[in-house]
Amino acid sequence: MRKSILGIALGAVAIAGIGFVALLVAPGDGSQTDAPVPDLSGLWAREYLGFEPPESGPGPVANLSRIPTGQSNPDELVGDYKNPLLKPAAAEVLKTRGEISLSGKTFPDPSNQCAPHPMPYILWQWEIEILQRKDEVVILYMQDHQFRHVRLNSAHPTHVTPSWSGDSVGHYEGDTLVIDTAGVKVGPLSMVDVLGTPQSEAVHVVERYRLVDYETAIEALKRADKEHIHVLPEISVGDGVAVDPAYRGKGLQLQFTVDDPNVFTMPWSASSTFLRAASEWREGVCAENTREYYANKDTAIPTDDTPDF
Repeated sequence: MRKSILGIALGAVAIAGIGFVALLVAPGDGSQTDAPVPDLSGLWAREYLGFEPPESGPGPVANLSRIPTGQSNPDELVGDYKNPLLKPAAAEVLKTRGEISLSGKTFPDPSNQCAPHPMPYILWQWEIEILQRKDEVVILYMQDHQFRHVRLNSAHPTHVTPSWSGDSVGHYEGDTLVIDTAGVKVGPLSMVDVLGTPQSEAVHVVERYRLVDYETAIEALKRADKEHIHVLPEISVGDGVAVDPAYRGKGLQLQFTVDDPNVFTMPWSASSTFLRAASEWREGVCAENTREYYANKDTAIPTDDTPDF
């Protein structure tokens, strides 16, 4: 496999394990209904790379490169630059990145460059942990220490200082955690997905997390399997990126909508469905690994030969 997000993620798995305990408490200001706060806490995993297309309406950009089964090819990330959702400048960026992938190389992305994962790119990750607290929800992501803080029952400030994760505010609507994110920082590696679809400072993401019964989760995963292969069959349960095969409880479903008028002609939606993880994950230390295992050479890290004194 060439230098891809899959290769980077697998190479970043370190030896140390991480475990957290989530605290479930009521919302902060008492403005919600009397309905109990859904318990979304704990470790959740999925075993495919990419997003589930919606059952109807505009969905995410698809990969033009396919394997014989018709599923997306994780070794060639060639976004459909002819998708009518894309504005011309965005289509050109996506086309260029796809040509790089077809040439046998990998275009730089936040994962293979060990850079911060902006919203909504970060939503591709295989395993997450949700910590529900009184005034905030914290979402931890497996790869490279990524995390997000979501303020509950709050509003975006009038002037948001851009950051990679953006400014996220959330609230509970019955059995659903709704998160609204704006103010995402833009840089050379900014992209919506692993295909390299670009984004701008105007990107606005709304996420909805809720528990679904096991049968509903399995049906969603079957739809995902039509588009994506299971990219982690060789990863053992102990590595923490596999679903517990014995689990038959409720799944966690994330449905999100992306709106970026500078890039897309209209908003689009996608989903990710998780089941309980088989074990605690292992710590990913991508930023500390200077050896490009896939190319057998050291990463070109900036250096300064000037003496300190």
